Amino acid sequence: MGKENGGGASSIPHWLTILLGEKFFDPCLVHQSEKKNEKNIFCLSCCTTLCPHCLPVHRPHRRLQIRRYVYQDVIRLNDAQKIINCSLVQPYTTNSAKVVFLNERPMSRPFRGSGNLCINCDRSLQDPFLFCSLSCKVNHLKTAKHGGKKLDQSDRQMTPDSVLDSPVSKSVGSHSSTCTSNGGNGSAINCKSSLLACTATTEFVNKIKKKRSHISMRRISCRQEAAAAAESISRRKGVPHRSPLN
Repeated sequence: MGKENGGGASSIPHWLTILLGEKFFDPCLVHQSEKKNEKNIFCLSCCTTLCPHCLPVHRPHRRLQIRRYVYQDVIRLNDAQKIINCSLVQPYTTNSAKVVFLNERPMSRPFRGSGNLCINCDRSLQDPFLFCSLSCKVNHLKTAKHGGKKLDQSDRQMTPDSVLDSPVSKSVGSHSSTCTSNGGNGSAINCKSSLLACTATTEFVNKIKKKRSHISMRRISCRQEAAAAAESISRRKGVPHRSPLN
């Protein structure tokens, strides 16, 4: 299989396989009390999902922001092309930006029309695209199903050559291999001290927020008392209502 697809399966980064299997937009367990704590960021170095409050710990790492489009996980094409070969994957436009789907979307019924179809899931596509999502391209490279259409050598590599030669990608690859050999424990050990520091920072921020909320509540109560006193002073006696004479 390696000779047939030019080593396509071996060209798939380990972090990409983890990215396609992750579940995003769940609340972060480390920052449960914080607002906007949905995990919509993926750290390529640690192979884990992050929320916006986790960013200070992973600031020197390479990250991808996950977005939602038609209730599915997507990433911007400009961000993806820097680290992934997205050729032949059909992009879609949302909020004036092109995005690509991470995983295959469920279909209520199989498409029976003629035209350009996804090689992996038979979804209708525009020419000249062959895949509807990144997972379809990865699955195609793993199983070497060509469906009558052959891929060029450049399209069989999920990671561009320019990214492979960059020092950032080498650091990402070393972190990914650590995750592979240690089963994810290496990244957990490396980030343990950082998570403890992040938790301590979160507790300090929560104390400040509680103090500020207490002060704001006192100000609100004082304003309400002043308004009630002003209303009682300016209140005039209304016209008495008498019962009609029979």
